[in-house]
Amino acid sequence: MGKQPGSVSMRQLWRFFLPLGLSASLVTISHVIINSTLAHAANQKVVIASYAIAMSLLIITERPAVLLRQTCSALVRDKQSFRAMLRVGQVVFAAILVLGMVICYSPLGTWIFGGLFGADDDLVPHILDVYQILMFVSIFSGIRCLYHGVIIYHLRTKWLTIGMALRLVGMYGIAVYFMNKGVTSGTVGAVIFLAGMMIEALVSYLEGSSLVKQMPEKVEQHAIQNFRQVFSFYRPLLLSTLIAVWIGPSINILLGKTSDAALSIASFALAASLVQLTLSFFTYFHQIVLNFYKIDAKAVRKFTLLLGFIPTLLVALLAFTPAGDFIVGHVMGVEGKLKSETIRAMQPFVLLALALPWLDVGNGLIMVRGQTRIILGSQSVNLLFTVATSVLCIMLTPGWNGAIGAWAQSIGVAAECLFIAIAIRRVVGHADKTMSRQAADLE
Repeated sequence: MGKQPGSVSMRQLWRFFLPLGLSASLVTISHVIINSTLAHAANQKVVIASYAIAMSLLIITERPAVLLRQTCSALVRDKQSFRAMLRVGQVVFAAILVLGMVICYSPLGTWIFGGLFGADDDLVPHILDVYQILMFVSIFSGIRCLYHGVIIYHLRTKWLTIGMALRLVGMYGIAVYFMNKGVTSGTVGAVIFLAGMMIEALVSYLEGSSLVKQMPEKVEQHAIQNFRQVFSFYRPLLLSTLIAVWIGPSINILLGKTSDAALSIASFALAASLVQLTLSFFTYFHQIVLNFYKIDAKAVRKFTLLLGFIPTLLVALLAFTPAGDFIVGHVMGVEGKLKSETIRAMQPFVLLALALPWLDVGNGLIMVRGQTRIILGSQSVNLLFTVATSVLCIMLTPGWNGAIGAWAQSIGVAAECLFIAIAIRRVVGHADKTMSRQAADLE
């Protein structure tokens, strides 16, 4: 049965949201486990660099798989719509696998890692060895996200936290094994990551497939029945991702034009990673909207208003109080000018922290209405404002170093949020006018 309009309590929303936030926060621990393991290698520079560069490509190639979570959560309501969703997933998995094979076993991989990423010729074979394993991470990540969508719709979000916890336990156990045996290459990190993702995918599959079996064959009021309908929702999300993946690289490329490129890139990277860790808990507002807005819009507004400004407060504490100095200097071990530039680079991120929750809410509203093509426009606006801000700041204030990247990213997100807000108002206004005309015709 589909969810019907009614009343939703704050307790229900907390029970739904808290496991999602925890699972998002725990993701960062998996990378800590891997990086700590690779640090035990005798040749740290080659081992860590080969893994890091291969991961930078995986972040791009995994995105189509991750988008299956939102698509499934928004569209799957019965067995028929799940079968249509599964066919889209299978096409995505096949495309990722073919692309991975081409990258690993043709000159394309050498060109990407050696030319596009600028890796040394003697490092490229090590990177390819790592990616030959990492490319399968995208497949299991996609399986995980596909069944996450079913689990989230059925409000069983505790299983996301359980799956992530079991993943971390498995990864830690394998990491200990390699640390005792000896870390000889970046493939160790890839094996740890793949094993962890397989564990999480298995947990998601077992719980998600069980829920699918309990679904009705067909919900009468649900229109999603075939591959074409699902893909028409998914395609704009995919295209918007192809735009979004250029935002980070464009910032780093332009930071290379500042007065001190190394300091700019390093301070921006450190500030962005700390801010991302702080904001990770609050990245699932769109799921609150997807699953509860049609049931109780007032409760959703109340919940998002309650939590929506906490990220701004947390980032402001890091950027403008001694807390940031302590974390950057003592916890992260950053010293000297890099420490001061990292703290300065965190300050513009207050704008990003202010806009990001409402952008996530807006994206949820867009997906609820099935208008995902709007997200393609919003990501284009983000990229445009990010690049324009970077270029303008480099021309006028090149000494701002990493803060230039922070301002560019924050203004890009703020512009995207404004675009989404305007688009939602127009969509709602058009819907209201249509309803009025229909009412007038009935009279």
